Formats: sequence, structure tokens, C-alpha cells
Amino acid sequence: MKTKSEIIQTAKDVISAEFDAVKSLLSFVNESFAEAVDLIFRSEGRLIVTGIGKSAIIAEKIVATLNSTGTPAIFLHAADAIHGDLGIIRPEDVVLCLSKSGNTPEIKVLVPYIKAFGNKLIALVSDTDSFLAQQADLVIAATVEREACPNNLAPTSSTTAQLVMGDALAVCLLECRSFDDKDFARFHPGGILGKKLYMRVHDLMSKNEKPQVERSANLSQVILEITAKRLGATVVTDTNGDIAGIITDGDLRRMLRNGIPAEHISAAEIMTATPKTVPHDLLAINAFELMKQLSITQLPVTDENGKKYLGMIHLHDILREGIV
Repeated sequence: MKTKSEIIQTAKDVISAEFDAVKSLLSFVNESFAEAVDLIFRSEGRLIVTGIGKSAIIAEKIVATLNSTGTPAIFLHAADAIHGDLGIIRPEDVVLCLSKSGNTPEIKVLVPYIKAFGNKLIALVSDTDSFLAQQADLVIAATVEREACPNNLAPTSSTTAQLVMGDALAVCLLECRSFDDKDFARFHPGGILGKKLYMRVHDLMSKNEKPQVERSANLSQVILEITAKRLGATVVTDTNGDIAGIITDGDLRRMLRNGIPAEHISAAEIMTATPKTVPHDLLAINAFELMKQLSITQLPVTDENGKKYLGMIHLHDILREGIV
């Protein structure tokens, strides 16, 4: 059994070995890499990503990244391909084949069929003298000197190198497509990420009451409105329904603490004029950032023109949805 210090050292050695392997990839980002990006970008079909063994697992992850960043991609296991799944490849598709050695039996069987179909073949391979590299139209080198495994057997540094090169491909293609956060949101509608990218203020404010009083409202009416609507504030509106100001429960406490006579005071006299507001179509996460910046817990919501009062969004609405 290894001691704790030996375990820690082994872990550090693995990380160092893989760090060195990734750093060495910089020398392999060359004209061939750029041509591969251009070929995939200009293709009217999909990118078929294939491999065997651990390379197949990395291929699946690369496919997931490509699909989420705007490049249509399909995973094809090399073993399944030669047992009937070759039909998934269309004439306009480009094929990306991952392999460390480039000489595995399945790859040697698969590659001639891809070539016979007339599809362009890109090799992502460690051994650039291999069968796969020799047959490919373009080669992306992901060469590693040795695995992080002490026996130089288990795929470790080599699969990390493949993964990093796959990420580099995906991000280059993302930039070629001018793929922005709105595009990203279309492909990620679920979970917390989807809520951050999709959920807008009007999606949350509709669940709230709409506290409001007129400028002439007395203090009793203001307190009752804040209490009844349970959002810690009320908007003061003018006769057109536009926002004239806001009164928070904090404003009320400060007024009482300062000894201001409350008998005949009106909402217009204690409100904060021209308060911070948000348009109803603002992303909820951006509303949260504004609340955090201003150290407040609620914001009046307006129409696109920034005048008509539509409702209120509260910090708790955003927290309840798990957006942050």
C-alpha cells in the first residue's frame, strides 16, 4: 500500500506529464489544422467523428462539444461502422477519425470504405507515420512522447491530447460561425445554464403582485400596499401609469427614524424619484447583477420605452429559480 505522500506525488506526476503533453500540442497547430477547420466549416454536411476504444469515448465528447457550439456532428463507433452503421455517412459529410496508433485493425478496415465513398477524411492521430495518417486527406497531430501511466500503456496523456485538440477545433469553428451567446442559448435550454441564457424578467414578474400607489396616497395607504403585496416596496405612478418613483420599507423606517411627521405626508413626498428600473425583456441574470451592484432586492419592471409600469421583480424570484 502506498503512503499518502507517495499517492500525492504520483498524482502530481500524472498531472505534470499530461500538462507537458498538452503544452507540446502548440507545435502541431499548423496549416493542416487550419485547413481541417476550413474543410469542416465549408462542408454542407455533418462531421462524422469516429474511433475505437478510449479514442471513441473522447470522440463522443468532441461530438457533444461541436453540437453545442453550432457544428452538426455525429458519433460513429469504428467497430459498429464496419458492421452495418456505415450507412450513417452521407456524401456531403466529412469524417474525423481519432486514433493513437492509427494502425488498429478496425481503423484499417474502416478507412478504405470511407475513401471509397469519396468523403474527406481528417486524422487526429499520435503516430503521423501510421496507416490512418497516410490515408487521410488532412492530419491533425496529437503526438505524445509517452503516457502518464507508469507502464506507458493506459491511454492517459494521449486521450487528453485528443480532447484538447478537439476543443481547439470546436472553438475555432465556433468563431468561424460567429456563434454568440444567443446561439448558445438555443442549444442549451435546460437546467441552470438554460435559465441563465433564456429566462427573462417577464417570466418571473408575472408570478408577483403589482404594488402601486398614486402620488397623492397617504402614508397609511403606502404601508398597506407594501404589506399586502409582500415585495418590500411599492411603485408610485402618475395618472398615465408611468413610474414616478418608488417607496421601500427601508424608506419608511428611515422616515420614522428621522422624526418626519407622518400625519399628512403623501407618497410623492417620501418616494425616491426616477428609481432604477429594468425592461421586461431583460435577462433575469442581468437583473440580478444590477440588484447586486446597487445592493437592492427589488426592481420595477417597465415596457420597452422604460416608462410604463408593468410589475416588480424581486431578488427572491431569481434565487427561487436557482439561476444563481
